[in-house]
Amino acid sequence: MRIITGSARGAKLKTPKGQDTRPTADRVKESLFNILGRMIEGRTVLDIFAGTGSLGLEALSRGAEGAVLVDKATAGLISENARHTRLADRAEVMGCDVYSALSRLSAAGRSFSLIFCDPPYHRGLWERALEVLDENDVLAYEGILVVEHGADENEYPQLEKLQLVLNKRYGHTTQLSFFQRKDYLAACEEAGE
Repeated sequence: MRIITGSARGAKLKTPKGQDTRPTADRVKESLFNILGRMIEGRTVLDIFAGTGSLGLEALSRGAEGAVLVDKATAGLISENARHTRLADRAEVMGCDVYSALSRLSAAGRSFSLIFCDPPYHRGLWERALEVLDENDVLAYEGILVVEHGADENEYPQLEKLQLVLNKRYGHTTQLSFFQRKDYLAACEEAGE
C-alpha cells in the first residue's frame, strides 16, 4: 500500500499484521480520489476508522490543509506513516474510540470539509457512525462525507441532516456512498446550482 500521488507520491505505508484492518483497495482508492479531484485542495479532513491512515494521508499529499485521523487500535502506526510520508506536521492522530472522538470534536466546535469513514464491513459500524455524524455538526456546511462499506450493505439509517448524493459500487465487495448536508443542498437548489 502506498500514496498514489501528490507530495508523498510513491511512499509506502506500513500495515498492521492480522485481519482486523482491511485497507482500501488501490483501485477503489484511486477511483475515490478521481471523483474528488481538485476538491481536496485546502480542505480540512477527518479520517475515522483510519487504519493505516491511507485515506487521510493521501488527502494531505494532494493538498488538504490538515487532517485528523482517528483509530484506537492503530494510532501508533498512523503516526509512524505520517512521519514516513513527511506529512506529520499537518496530521493530528487521535488514538481513541471513534464515537467518543466525534463527540469531543463536536463539543470543541470543530468541523471538517471532507470526512472519510472506512470501518470494517458487516459490523454495523458505518451505520452507527453515520447516525453520530448526523447528530453532530462535524461535517462543515459545504462538506463531503464518504463512507466505504460492503457491496451488500444497503440499509442506510434514517438521517435528519445528511443526504446521500452519490453511490458507486466496486465489484462484489465494496461501495462508496457520498453524503452532503441537506441544508447546503437545499440552498444550492434554491440558488439554481
